[in-house]
Amino acid sequence: MKNEKIGSDLTISVSNFHMSYDEMGESIIPVIFLHGFPFDKTMWADQLEFLKSSYRVIAVDIRGFGQSVDEESELSIEMFADDLIALMDALYIEKAVVCGLSMGGFITLNAHQRFPERFEALILCDTQCIADTPEVKEKRLNTILDIEAEGVEKFNEKFIQNVFHKDSLKSKKDLVENLSKVVYANSPQIIRQGLLALAGRTETCSTLASVKVPTLIICGREDAVTPLSESEKMHKSIKDSILKVIDKAGHVSNLEQPKEFNKYLEEFLGTLKGLDLQGKSESQKDVKKITLTK
Repeated sequence: MKNEKIGSDLTISVSNFHMSYDEMGESIIPVIFLHGFPFDKTMWADQLEFLKSSYRVIAVDIRGFGQSVDEESELSIEMFADDLIALMDALYIEKAVVCGLSMGGFITLNAHQRFPERFEALILCDTQCIADTPEVKEKRLNTILDIEAEGVEKFNEKFIQNVFHKDSLKSKKDLVENLSKVVYANSPQIIRQGLLALAGRTETCSTLASVKVPTLIICGREDAVTPLSESEKMHKSIKDSILKVIDKAGHVSNLEQPKEFNKYLEEFLGTLKGLDLQGKSESQKDVKKITLTK
């Protein structure tokens, strides 16, 4: 049966809010994309377009971001991970390949740590497994105080400058402008809550040796937010993982060098032998719905 729920800006009830997501293509095992802070699902548009002819691909707006509106909750990485599993339950997805960039990687690692049976593979992009050091945590909290006193504009401007490679800032002005609009669309409340979620996250490095699923790690060589050295550490800790480094890219490597990023995605997905990533399902609803448990 053809999946009728295909398109952009779809909405589904997850936990106590409405999650917005884009879905394209068909296959039994989907690839789910989780964006970084403080972005939204549109950062994966190029990847969805590239893969949709061969795979079922889903990009979600994480709670509070994009069109997944939630101005009331106290956000946390654990909550985001619970939302991911709840989304999979709601869409009758038993297992998925999950691709997370930056904060999306934190969510992916947190969810895999608690629900490893729900993952067929991991794709960790421009992210890390460490928790904030006391110094970084204090810096985030001071940033929140600055936002409360002066507004978010100063934070937004500095953040945009930090996530891009210097060449992108000069030669890819449309890209920089488009991502800036996404960042500026967030309310001050969501920026504050997002910073608190990042500051409060727990480390997942100690669990990497137990990762049994195929894992691809991608990092921009000039990533100033989650440095390449952190990706290299994860690569050493996860047995048989693959590390790909993208030149002339900073923290948003999928946006800055989409052709190279997409090539690595396609190559990795093609190596997942025995996983019916491209098989056409008669009905996704035949998959038994799994209840979220903690």
